[in-house]
Amino acid sequence: MNDIAVSARNLAKAYAIAHATPRHTTLGEALVHTLRHGLQRSEKETFWALDDFSFDITRGEVVGIIGRNGAGKSTLLKILSQITAPTRGEVDLRGRVGSLLEVGAGFHPELTGRENIFLNGAILGMRRAEITRKFDEIVAFSEVEKFLDTPVKRYSSGMYVRLAFSVAAYLEPEILIVDEVLAVGDTSFQKKCLGKMSDISARDGRTVIFVSHHMAAVQQLCTGCLLLEKGRIAARGTPAEITSLYLDRAGAPALAVEQSDADFVMSVHAFDLAGEPTRVWPYGDRLCLEATILARKPLWKPAVDLTFYDDQRRRLFSIQSDRLDASPVQCEGRWSFHCEVENPGFTLGEITVDAGLREGSGEYIVLQLDAARLATDLSSLPEGADANALLHPRLTHRWEEKP
Repeated sequence: MNDIAVSARNLAKAYAIAHATPRHTTLGEALVHTLRHGLQRSEKETFWALDDFSFDITRGEVVGIIGRNGAGKSTLLKILSQITAPTRGEVDLRGRVGSLLEVGAGFHPELTGRENIFLNGAILGMRRAEITRKFDEIVAFSEVEKFLDTPVKRYSSGMYVRLAFSVAAYLEPEILIVDEVLAVGDTSFQKKCLGKMSDISARDGRTVIFVSHHMAAVQQLCTGCLLLEKGRIAARGTPAEITSLYLDRAGAPALAVEQSDADFVMSVHAFDLAGEPTRVWPYGDRLCLEATILARKPLWKPAVDLTFYDDQRRRLFSIQSDRLDASPVQCEGRWSFHCEVENPGFTLGEITVDAGLREGSGEYIVLQLDAARLATDLSSLPEGADANALLHPRLTHRWEEKP
């Protein structure tokens, strides 16, 4: 038990949700409604953001917590950070806790960056001499030296994140809690933060709890992983196992062509360079996508379109098989289009792929949203790379048919 840093037992958190009552535009309407129906109280529903939640985290462990929006991740972190109290259950935190839950949390907007470093240190229970000793390292890591004596209310969200993370990381809490807030920073700073969190755990033996939707970052950084669903722990295991399970459940699973009796069925799968199924797309590597089609009727000049989106559902680019003269004149039975895309250069996050099957230039016969879901990995990002340039990747791709 001496190795346990965080212990939660039967944790639960309930919120009361008020349902809207009829609203009246005039006093007369309100009086008539009251005479007919009497005084009515608004109806309330109890929503359990967390329910029967128990786990242990050992010292030096880096635990990733993933799950869809509304799964209970933020509620859990607020309880661990002692911002809110659980409805029932208890949490035992054995060590000083440093939290980075949202941009500027714990910062006073009227104070300068310099003053907020000392303020945050005091909140974490640090002595002034201890903060002073770490001050230069915090400022150097945050890269906001030029604006150190400027009120933080004038900082951009990226500058907030840089300074807030630096304070949380360098003031040496025994337990560091980091939410999705790192997504605000630029690509190079994201990579820098991941490296720092890895050092905190590996070198200093401190505990890190990391919440993110970036599956590659979870796989790169974490030693264990929790999957949350509807306020409960759905699974716990290695980052590779749990992120793969999450991607399976979060996206529309690729439909096996044998499982449908439709005239035309399509499924899409991703493979690495060795031909093994993959869900991670490293920066600069070639990715292989295979669209498998089952045509129970003759299909004239079949063509496949693949459209790529980022984790905000913003379109990145599309590729079409027929534009590269790779479509057969006619096919029937089982058929595959094999596409290789090189040098994607995507920023950290999740990529979804929509797939469409059509005849020639006609309308889609099959349209599958979220046919494939991938996590991008920036661990091999070249030093000094321009993050903005990554948003406009230079793409080369080729198609081939596999009857």
